[in-house]
Amino acid sequence: MKNEMNLQFSALSQNESFARVTVAAFIAQLDPTMDELTEIKTVISEAVTNAIIHGYEGSPDGMVYISVLMEEGKVDIVIRDEGMGISDVEEARQPLYTSKPELERSGMGFTIMENFMDEVEVRSEPGFGTEIRLKKHLTKSKALCN
Repeated sequence: MKNEMNLQFSALSQNESFARVTVAAFIAQLDPTMDELTEIKTVISEAVTNAIIHGYEGSPDGMVYISVLMEEGKVDIVIRDEGMGISDVEEARQPLYTSKPELERSGMGFTIMENFMDEVEVRSEPGFGTEIRLKKHLTKSKALCN
Protein backbone atom coordinates (compact mmCIF):
# COMPACT_ATOMS: atom_id res chain seq x y z
CA MET A 1 0.00 0.00 0.00
CA LYS A 2 1.25 3.47 -0.75
CA ASN A 3 0.80 6.64 1.27
CA GLU A 4 1.43 10.12 -0.12
CA MET A 5 1.75 13.66 1.22
CA ASN A 6 2.12 17.01 -0.56
CA LEU A 7 3.21 20.22 1.09
CA GLN A 8 3.88 23.74 -0.14
CA PHE A 9 5.06 26.77 1.79
CA SER A 10 6.60 30.21 1.32
CA ALA A 11 10.35 30.31 0.70
CA LEU A 12 11.13 31.74 4.13
CA SER A 13 14.06 30.43 6.18
CA GLN A 14 11.84 29.98 9.25
CA ASN A 15 9.77 27.42 7.30
CA GLU A 16 12.75 25.06 6.98
CA SER A 17 12.14 23.60 10.45
CA PHE A 18 8.41 23.25 9.68
CA ALA A 19 9.25 21.21 6.57
CA ARG A 20 11.74 19.02 8.43
CA VAL A 21 9.36 18.22 11.30
CA THR A 22 6.33 17.68 9.04
CA VAL A 23 8.13 15.22 6.76
CA ALA A 24 9.61 13.41 9.78
CA ALA A 25 6.17 13.07 11.40
CA PHE A 26 4.74 11.63 8.18
CA ILE A 27 7.61 9.16 7.70
CA ALA A 28 7.46 8.06 11.36
CA GLN A 29 4.50 5.82 10.40
CA LEU A 30 7.02 3.44 8.84
CA ASP A 31 8.88 3.12 12.16
CA PRO A 32 12.33 4.12 10.84
CA THR A 33 15.37 3.85 13.08
CA MET A 34 16.39 7.03 14.90
CA ASP A 35 19.43 7.29 12.61
CA GLU A 36 17.26 7.02 9.50
CA LEU A 37 14.85 9.65 10.79
CA THR A 38 17.71 11.99 11.70
CA GLU A 39 19.28 11.51 8.26
CA ILE A 40 16.00 12.25 6.48
CA LYS A 41 15.43 15.36 8.60
CA THR A 42 18.96 16.58 7.81
CA VAL A 43 18.46 16.01 4.08
CA ILE A 44 15.13 17.88 4.13
CA SER A 45 16.87 20.80 5.86
CA GLU A 46 19.65 20.88 3.28
CA ALA A 47 17.34 20.70 0.26
CA VAL A 48 14.84 23.26 1.57
CA THR A 49 17.63 25.64 2.58
CA ASN A 50 19.13 25.32 -0.92
CA ALA A 51 15.76 26.17 -2.48
CA ILE A 52 15.33 29.24 -0.28
CA ILE A 53 18.88 30.59 -0.40
CA HIS A 54 19.97 29.60 -3.89
CA GLY A 55 16.70 29.12 -5.77
CA TYR A 56 15.00 32.27 -4.61
CA GLU A 57 18.04 34.15 -3.26
CA GLY A 58 16.16 34.81 -0.04
CA SER A 59 13.12 36.37 -1.76
CA PRO A 60 9.99 35.47 0.22
CA ASP A 61 7.89 35.54 -2.96
CA GLY A 62 8.70 31.98 -4.00
CA MET A 63 7.17 28.68 -2.94
CA VAL A 64 8.86 25.42 -1.98
CA TYR A 65 7.04 22.18 -2.81
CA ILE A 66 7.59 18.83 -1.12
CA SER A 67 5.99 15.52 -1.96
CA VAL A 68 6.60 12.31 -0.07
CA LEU A 69 5.59 8.86 -1.25
CA MET A 70 5.98 5.88 1.06
CA GLU A 71 5.60 2.38 -0.30
CA GLU A 72 6.87 -0.98 0.96
CA GLY A 73 9.59 0.43 3.23
CA LYS A 74 10.82 2.91 0.64
CA VAL A 75 10.57 6.67 0.96
CA ASP A 76 10.59 8.85 -2.17
CA ILE A 77 10.89 12.58 -1.48
CA VAL A 78 10.75 15.35 -4.08
CA ILE A 79 11.67 18.92 -3.14
CA ARG A 80 11.06 21.49 -5.84
CA ASP A 81 11.30 25.22 -6.35
CA GLU A 82 10.52 27.50 -9.28
CA GLY A 83 13.51 29.73 -8.68
CA MET A 84 16.70 30.55 -10.55
CA GLY A 85 17.74 27.00 -11.34
CA ILE A 86 21.29 25.67 -11.46
CA SER A 87 23.37 26.33 -14.56
CA ASP A 88 25.89 23.51 -13.87
CA VAL A 89 24.43 20.72 -11.72
CA GLU A 90 27.64 18.66 -11.75
CA GLU A 91 29.65 21.61 -10.44
CA ALA A 92 27.00 22.32 -7.77
CA ARG A 93 27.24 18.70 -6.58
CA GLN A 94 30.98 18.95 -5.92
CA PRO A 95 31.94 18.92 -2.23
CA LEU A 96 32.69 22.41 -0.86
CA TYR A 97 31.27 24.17 -3.93
CA THR A 98 29.06 27.13 -3.07
CA SER A 99 27.65 29.88 -5.22
CA LYS A 100 27.21 32.04 -2.11
CA PRO A 101 30.59 32.18 -0.32
CA GLU A 102 29.68 35.59 1.10
CA LEU A 103 26.96 33.87 3.16
CA GLU A 104 29.55 31.45 4.58
CA ARG A 105 27.78 28.45 3.09
CA SER A 106 29.66 25.17 3.53
CA GLY A 107 29.01 23.80 0.06
CA MET A 108 28.21 20.39 1.50
CA GLY A 109 24.43 20.21 0.91
CA PHE A 110 24.45 17.80 -2.02
CA THR A 111 27.27 15.75 -0.46
CA ILE A 112 25.23 15.32 2.72
CA MET A 113 22.17 14.32 0.68
CA GLU A 114 24.21 11.74 -1.25
CA ASN A 115 25.70 10.28 1.94
CA PHE A 116 22.38 9.92 3.75
CA MET A 117 20.10 8.76 0.92
CA ASP A 118 20.22 5.74 -1.38
CA GLU A 119 19.53 7.80 -4.50
CA VAL A 120 19.76 11.52 -5.26
CA GLU A 121 18.63 12.93 -8.59
CA VAL A 122 18.89 16.63 -9.41
CA ARG A 123 17.06 18.22 -12.32
CA SER A 124 17.38 21.91 -12.92
CA GLU A 125 16.88 24.45 -15.64
CA PRO A 126 18.15 28.03 -15.30
CA GLY A 127 15.21 30.37 -14.91
CA PHE A 128 12.73 27.55 -14.21
CA GLY A 129 13.81 26.02 -10.91
CA THR A 130 15.22 22.86 -9.43
CA GLU A 131 13.82 19.47 -8.47
CA ILE A 132 15.64 17.14 -6.11
CA ARG A 133 14.42 13.56 -5.88
CA LEU A 134 15.63 11.62 -2.83
CA LYS A 135 15.07 7.91 -2.23
CA LYS A 136 15.75 5.84 0.84
CA HIS A 137 15.02 2.20 1.69
CA LEU A 138 14.39 1.83 5.40
CA THR A 139 16.13 -1.06 7.19
CA LYS A 140 13.07 -2.05 9.15
CA SER A 141 9.67 -0.88 8.26
CA LYS A 142 6.22 -1.79 9.38
CA ALA A 143 3.40 -2.00 6.89
CA LEU A 144 1.45 1.20 6.39
CA CYS A 145 -1.74 1.40 8.38
CA ASN A 146 -5.00 1.33 6.48
